[in-house]
Amino acid sequence: MDVVIIGTGNVATVLGRMITAKHTVVQVAGRNEQYVKELCNELGCDGTTDFSQMNKNADLYIIAVSDSAIAAILPNLPIKDKLVAHTAGSVSRDVLKNISDNYGVIYPLQSIRKENKNIPHIPLLIDGSSDAVISDLLAFAQSITLLTGTATDEQRVKLHIGAVISSNFVNHLYALTKKFCDKEGVLFNHLIPLIEETAKRLQHNDPAYMQTGPAIRRDMITVKKHLHLLEEYPKLQSLYKELSESIMEGI
Repeated sequence: MDVVIIGTGNVATVLGRMITAKHTVVQVAGRNEQYVKELCNELGCDGTTDFSQMNKNADLYIIAVSDSAIAAILPNLPIKDKLVAHTAGSVSRDVLKNISDNYGVIYPLQSIRKENKNIPHIPLLIDGSSDAVISDLLAFAQSITLLTGTATDEQRVKLHIGAVISSNFVNHLYALTKKFCDKEGVLFNHLIPLIEETAKRLQHNDPAYMQTGPAIRRDMITVKKHLHLLEEYPKLQSLYKELSESIMEGI
């Protein structure tokens, strides 16, 4: 398929790399000239910052911009009745209904950073305005990744919430922990094998069943000792207390 990518950020870049392995990216469209040029150089395609000059003969148009930017750029896209999809987790597919009858979603359920050259396993979840669109987008997704499925607007938002809690929030805890370790003169890197083992267990076990630590044991002596040691870190202390209480309350 000939594909136009609209956007130049993390998702646009990584999807572009995946697509070029099986298809042809014929154009990148974006608002920042430098970013458009950089991505075009990597993908080997043309680019434009003038949406009126977009390639009008592509088979698929992928809008890979931030959730909040989608509605703002739609009036400028000359892709009437072409197959078009956005990549947002919390935006309805129907935001595209006024620019084409053939619209949908290609949602990458993964934390994506363009500076990482190794592409991780990326599930692509599909939705569409008709069964035919879903079929076409699913076939496209299956050509570039082994992990595909369908998800409605409601399901996608719920998965997005799950992604924020299990990835974004957890990464914030890592950041707070590293800051604590750095200030206290201990090595955060010593925790990485523990982090990796905890994540590995999720592949075959219910996370509630695998819970460990002083809170699940109701070891209040250790919990109180930790809270005392965290008095100089009020944000981390508050999170420690709240999460410990949540663990003790159960699910």
